[in-house]
Amino acid sequence: MIALFCRVQYQGGHKTRPYRNNMEPYFKKLTIIGVGLIGGSLAMVLRKKGMVGEIVGVGRSISTLELAVKLDVIDKFTTDPAAGVMDADLVVIATPVASIAGLLKKIAPYLKEGAIVTDVGSVKGTIVKETEGLLPTGIHFVGGHPIAGTEESGVGAAFSTLFEKHKCILTPSAKTDKDALEKIRKVWEAAGSDVILMDADKHDSILAAVSHLPHVIAYSLVNTVDDVKDFEESILNYSAGGFRDFTRIASSSPEMWRDICLINKEAVLDMITRFEKSLSKLKGYIKESNGHEIVKEFDKSKKARDSIVKK
Repeated sequence: MIALFCRVQYQGGHKTRPYRNNMEPYFKKLTIIGVGLIGGSLAMVLRKKGMVGEIVGVGRSISTLELAVKLDVIDKFTTDPAAGVMDADLVVIATPVASIAGLLKKIAPYLKEGAIVTDVGSVKGTIVKETEGLLPTGIHFVGGHPIAGTEESGVGAAFSTLFEKHKCILTPSAKTDKDALEKIRKVWEAAGSDVILMDADKHDSILAAVSHLPHVIAYSLVNTVDDVKDFEESILNYSAGGFRDFTRIASSSPEMWRDICLINKEAVLDMITRFEKSLSKLKGYIKESNGHEIVKEFDKSKKARDSIVKK
């Protein structure tokens, strides 16, 4: 049996929504599965821009969903994905990457013809391949990944400008419906993102280098320092701005990054091997007291880092 919505409307009634130029919204009904930082922020900006009418949230935690209503992120909620997606024009899956294919399989029979489903996962190749055959004819999937976020999580951390001046990569395949792709492009452009189309496997290789590897290193670095037991007190107590800035992303969700590492396993392992070689080379220069080569390595890194900051 499909569950009914736990909350139907605001206590004081529905609020008037700012539709685009007093026209009908781009999507009459948006369903967000996973109302956290990313899903919540997207709902907020699309509401603000008048791109959507009714917003339904789907999640496991009643308290989180109630908070999302209180924060005006969603209008209704349910813990049943099947109930949440009925009659939705757009469904955004913002859950951990390991759960996306399973959720698609569960909601597929309840999606209306013409509905578009997209995701925000940090891994794309496996997800695109798994979802190709899950949706009925007339229902479209567009893989997406907004390259934005913070170390915070949960709907309480969501804000409408999260995606402004950030890239969002869409990963269409040969089977992706062109009209659906264009609509999802407009969604992310409305959110303030620079939209890039990219092959899913290429996306995974690039993100393994610039996102997945840094998270692995940050987690490992914190553990390395925390495991130093040469002194009576924890030396983490002496960490200053540099260490805290460098390891900020180690405050991210361990479960989420576990899934990313396992699903993008080969690309992540490749980047870890490359990093080990680079670190080993630098270790050798330090061991040999080769100041000239140390400076060359540091200078190369500084120039590359400065080029990113100046863009």
